[in-house]
Amino acid sequence: MSSGFDLSPSERQIAEQRALRRNELRQQFLKLKSNPFIQAKGEGGTVFDPAFLKYQALQVSGFEHFKPSGKNAVAGLFFMVIPMAGLFYAMYTSKNAQEARYRRGEVAYKDRDFKFI
Repeated sequence: MSSGFDLSPSERQIAEQRALRRNELRQQFLKLKSNPFIQAKGEGGTVFDPAFLKYQALQVSGFEHFKPSGKNAVAGLFFMVIPMAGLFYAMYTSKNAQEARYRRGEVAYKDRDFKFI
């Protein structure tokens, strides 16, 4: 992002107008959001924000527009299948090793975990 010193005067004016507009919208949002009398008018306590509603609609209908690809498959493999399989393998081997130690008599009954279950 530029520092503002290397902008032309027209670009600087546009950036200042955007900053002013953003500040105005922020102040308006905070005014509407913190109005204690909005419930008495029957409007509810929410502020209508079209950008937020578009985002919510995207979250709901995202699956309808999903296009499978190789990248999606690799991401699902690395972030879901492999960690779950690794966790299962670690739990399985540790439980089998623990059971083997119990059956060989290496762990006294008083030192066992979950002996009352």
